[in-house]
Amino acid sequence: MAFISRIMKIAGAVAALTAVAAPAAAEPAAKELFGRMPLPSVSEPASVGFYSKGCIAGAVALPTDGETWQAMRLERNRRWGHPKMIALLERLSREAVQDGWPGLLVGDIAQPRGGPMLSGHASHQVGLDADIWLTPMPKRTLTRSERANTSATSMLKKDSLHVDTKKFTPAHARLLKRAASYDEVQRIFIHPGIKEAMCEAYGGSRANDDWMNKLRPYYGHHYHFHVRIFCPDDSPNCRPQQSTGSGNGCGKSLAWWFTDEPWAPAKPEPGKKPVKPRAVTLSDLPPACARILGEPAPADASLVTYVDGYDPTLARATAVPVKAPAIPGNRVPVLVPIPAAKPN
Repeated sequence: MAFISRIMKIAGAVAALTAVAAPAAAEPAAKELFGRMPLPSVSEPASVGFYSKGCIAGAVALPTDGETWQAMRLERNRRWGHPKMIALLERLSREAVQDGWPGLLVGDIAQPRGGPMLSGHASHQVGLDADIWLTPMPKRTLTRSERANTSATSMLKKDSLHVDTKKFTPAHARLLKRAASYDEVQRIFIHPGIKEAMCEAYGGSRANDDWMNKLRPYYGHHYHFHVRIFCPDDSPNCRPQQSTGSGNGCGKSLAWWFTDEPWAPAKPEPGKKPVKPRAVTLSDLPPACARILGEPAPADASLVTYVDGYDPTLARATAVPVKAPAIPGNRVPVLVPIPAAKPN
């Protein structure tokens, strides 16, 4: 098949994946390849490419449950990230509880080998992004069904760009402050209305500028916030995002979001037919992503779940070859492992 040619030209060590020359137009979408990989590679951790155009080697899984977090949407198999990302989420969950937050509900991080997703995000491709719900963690453990079907709560007033103060509380503000305070965090995407509320709470002191500047208003993000960390030192082929600059972001740039301009639909050019977006293929991603796609996988998800005592050498010692991902015509989802604590 044509897709095997593109995937495994570089990953020739996996004998089951043979190469057949084919034109680029015959390639499947990269999201079909990465979205159907159930487990990560067992190589050294490395984020490759840009947040919205790349992949990750050596990803680890956030455990399904911790004392101070619960992972949501388990059926998506997006609990994977760079070890530094997973460590930061676990740290944030513990320290947020100390601030009075009940615990984190963690949404999408990345797929096992990163890359474009079957649905949803354009980013989250290199294991350095994570979504955290603004809904507090309940006192009980949610069922798998509840994690799949429970909706996050919007912080906005109905039909408004501004927060509802009955929903967005000082505890929410402290959670965002804590997340933005970490040196590893490059930026946090939040709704303009939430940024406005943070400016009202903390914008008066210039001492808060360093972390306030990381809170970036963007479309959506009224029911969760999106944490993005810097490219790690172990990832020389990770492409960083531009600096957020200086100041607290509470001036003209924020005021613009409350004008008509950012919400007005784009006007089509007269006489120009709309162009259907071309699907991103493997050849559009950094060359290393083809190799990462074909690298061996751990024998079991528990071997690459980030818990106390996690030992990556054990996963590498028990690695098994991977097969080309099946891409059924009816898009039946692949069965995915559920990250959990490593068994004793």
